[in-house]
Amino acid sequence: MRRTALFVSAALLTGLLPFAAAGTASGADDPAPVPVDDFEGEIPFANPPEEGIFTWGSDSDDPPTLELAARDDAPQGDKVLAGTYDISGYGGFTHDFAFARPAHDWSASKGIRFWWDGRNNGKKVNFELKDGGANGEASELWTTSFTDDFTGWKQLEIPFTDFTYRTDYQPVGGIDQVLGLTEMWGYALTLPVGVQDQFAMDGVELYGKADQALRANVVTDAAVYPVKEGRSAAVKITVATTGSAPIEEPVTVAYETAGGTGESGKDYTPVKGEVTFPTGTASGASRTVTVATLRDKAGENAETVPLKLTVTGAKAPAENPQVVIDAHGLPYLDAKLPVQKRVADLLSRLSLAEKAGQMTQAERGALTAPGDIATYDLGSLLSGGGSTPTPNTPEAWAKMIDGFQLRAQATRFQIPLIYGVDAVHGHNNLVGATILPHNIGIGATGNPQVAYEAGKVTAAEVRATGIPWDFAPCLCVARDERWGRTYESFGEDPALVESMETVIQGLQGAASGKDLKRNDKVLATAKHFVGDGGTEFGSSTTGSYTIDQGITKVTRQELEAVHLAPYQDAVDRGVGTFMPSYSSLDILGDGKGAVKMHARADMLNGVLKERMGFDGFVISDWQAIDQIPGDYASDVRTSINAGLDMIMVPYAYKDFHATLLDEVRAGRVSEKRIDDAVSRILTQKFKLGLFEKPYADTSGASKIGSAEHRAVARKAAAESQVLLKNAGGVLPLKKSQKVYVAGSNADDIGNQTGGWTVTWQGSSGDITDGTTVLEGIRKAGGSSVTYSKDASAPTAGSDVGVVVVGETPYAEGVGDVGNGNDLALTDADKAAVDKVCGAMKCVVLVVSGRPQLIGDQLGDIDALVASWLPGTEGDGVADVLYGKRAFTGQLPVTWPKSEAQLPINVGDASYDPQYPYGWGLTTLTKVPEGGKATLKALAVAASLAERAGSEEAGRAIVGKARLLVQQKVGQGITSAVAKPFADADHLLLTGKYAQAVAKLTAAYTAA
Repeated sequence: MRRTALFVSAALLTGLLPFAAAGTASGADDPAPVPVDDFEGEIPFANPPEEGIFTWGSDSDDPPTLELAARDDAPQGDKVLAGTYDISGYGGFTHDFAFARPAHDWSASKGIRFWWDGRNNGKKVNFELKDGGANGEASELWTTSFTDDFTGWKQLEIPFTDFTYRTDYQPVGGIDQVLGLTEMWGYALTLPVGVQDQFAMDGVELYGKADQALRANVVTDAAVYPVKEGRSAAVKITVATTGSAPIEEPVTVAYETAGGTGESGKDYTPVKGEVTFPTGTASGASRTVTVATLRDKAGENAETVPLKLTVTGAKAPAENPQVVIDAHGLPYLDAKLPVQKRVADLLSRLSLAEKAGQMTQAERGALTAPGDIATYDLGSLLSGGGSTPTPNTPEAWAKMIDGFQLRAQATRFQIPLIYGVDAVHGHNNLVGATILPHNIGIGATGNPQVAYEAGKVTAAEVRATGIPWDFAPCLCVARDERWGRTYESFGEDPALVESMETVIQGLQGAASGKDLKRNDKVLATAKHFVGDGGTEFGSSTTGSYTIDQGITKVTRQELEAVHLAPYQDAVDRGVGTFMPSYSSLDILGDGKGAVKMHARADMLNGVLKERMGFDGFVISDWQAIDQIPGDYASDVRTSINAGLDMIMVPYAYKDFHATLLDEVRAGRVSEKRIDDAVSRILTQKFKLGLFEKPYADTSGASKIGSAEHRAVARKAAAESQVLLKNAGGVLPLKKSQKVYVAGSNADDIGNQTGGWTVTWQGSSGDITDGTTVLEGIRKAGGSSVTYSKDASAPTAGSDVGVVVVGETPYAEGVGDVGNGNDLALTDADKAAVDKVCGAMKCVVLVVSGRPQLIGDQLGDIDALVASWLPGTEGDGVADVLYGKRAFTGQLPVTWPKSEAQLPINVGDASYDPQYPYGWGLTTLTKVPEGGKATLKALAVAASLAERAGSEEAGRAIVGKARLLVQQKVGQGITSAVAKPFADADHLLLTGKYAQAVAKLTAAYTAA
């Protein structure tokens, strides 16, 4: 799924509150202003984490120019901050305070003011505050704007009360949505788009004395209070102050039950009154108002009873709380009824607007207001990559999602949300979670049990934070290593991908869906249907991508054999949801040309739902319907009519909801299609047990990142390691050896885990808990380990070198070759390999999401290991390096000699790789002897195993033959050897053991 950062344009912000009247005279008793910026040089131009002023923009041309310019007309001092801009996307500048120092306390002031040199261009300038959080780049953003409709210098004053919580983008997904002012990290200005101009600014300072209405807030302990009919709801009203100081003036709160769908005197007993917090009341003091509901014994939907609060002396809550009398006595609420009957009953009660809401999925950070969940009857929310609560802990995740689920209780039928997240190699958005190898590493294990266990760990950790739905696994068949999503694939062979689909049972449990109610299972998603791994290089039209989201051009036979094959197995395994690909499909000869998969009714309705019999629901990818040609209404009706059931519209949930209603009312989308979609969605919600238990079951939270789960990830990491070369038996290492470790990826948990780790793109550095490869080597090898990242430390005295090189993190098309990436090692990595391998026997580990081109250095390398992206458990890598476990991994993709060979895959007519698909040497295993005679005997045994249908015996027999062939071939891999060798592994996975041995015999003969 595409998870772009939630970037903002000026157009998105023009509706924000305007400034208060500029130049307002301050009161005579106001304190002296507090300087923030004089722009005399006291604050440098510098980037975080240092204090400084810096620019930013959507591309290289959009950041403005900045200078501290000497001007005779400077309002304060001698210099001003001046610059020019010509912005096409977005751009501006920021002053961040130093991360290493405490945040600033602005709570004693009324607001912020500064001098602006007006250009009278009529454009809005957005002004933003950074409140709370860890630092200026991980704070909560509050914003307002002013219009440059004057000429010359003018002092603009902005009361803090004018700032509103920014809803289109929050760098950490928001914190508490309270402008606390006690931990301020700076400010930023977003300059206008579409005008070439200059600006000047001076004298930023805090002014005035904060009034209590700003410093004191009245809050309630919840926004929604669900209660069973006949019982009472207790609404706790609390007064809280900035800095926790006692209140300086009395605060009164008048309350009254008014409005809503509940009927006064019939459904509840009305209440009216007032509570007072006297002067000196401590911050955090509370009063409770009780609302009693009445029992009428009739089955009915939920009813709301708003409690109107009128506050004097403090800031009122953002919204009035409401008591909700739970729906009761209706068939869909009866857990004893079959799911099908519950769905039919509920569907019959829903309005068209409520049905449209169920088909709508929004990004959590893009909600304009939490109440929109009920206003639009939203069926789903998601966290995109890096969209996390603050702090990013299991407890915070559960609390956040429970808060969203509470909002859904304020709808007529209290249909719970289904919350989704991309947990593609563990609960990868969560710091401290167990991060498993990416799919390419799981595919390299060749072990379906490893895939199953990986799914189990992922499901348990995800569900323990309140999330019931995982946008995984990716069943793409990666056919071109230039694709930035190669590591999301189990491999290039559809048979290998199918064999790894045990991950679905790890995630979901039984194919029937009976286990989905468990607190350690999640709904899985088969993605991306279909052909995303086969896009043609250079065919993408998404930004600077070269291959991701491009066009897959195939014959009908190639489509069926390569790309469609894994999906029938997913349907048979009971996978609950499917996600179409961003890419376009061009089936040669069908006359349709290239059509976006989100618009292909023949594939979604025809193949997936009708031919394959998929009865779950189809969810779109991130904003993917926007890529369908035509206007927005056309995008909506085309995608829904093509078979999509729920649309991921991260920011456009209001527009989508309204547009879908319009399309149905106009007859362009049938109500029958809507009912089918909603039935599919509700079915999965009932199977997950969400109606009975909508809130997080955190009883399994102690296992998140536990030793038990990390042991699974460690084993997976060990089995994923592929030994490509081992001249002279350099591996396994011995504890007695003095080991010299170098390379960019030896001691970097971020590089080791790759993209989709904590954030969408991932990042280098110490981003989560785990063991690096270096740390694993140190634990396994004892004190005889020397580390030098760039190999600059002396090498003398070391017995063997281990150089860990490879890629830095990326995700999706950002990682496409040609989009700022290639398949070559960096110059620094090459230099480290040359130095270490020139000084001693050496082992080179390639930590990457795809093969790297190393042919020019291969002769100097004694042992070569494809480490893929092993996750957080570097101990697993050390386990095979030191012989605690044998190397057993095999290449899940072909390792090319050059980029010119790409795409190159098993089964190609011309096939001459560096290492063939399926290649993988071993250690601590005795290789069979006897040459052709042994192969002949193995062929007979393979035939018997095939006839008996014994997979275990067949795999063991073919495995022995493979080891025998590899021993003879050594590094002398020719095309005549590589082609039958690779074909053999494909035949093995399809149960053709005798043919596999025959192919291996051919490779042996050619060696």
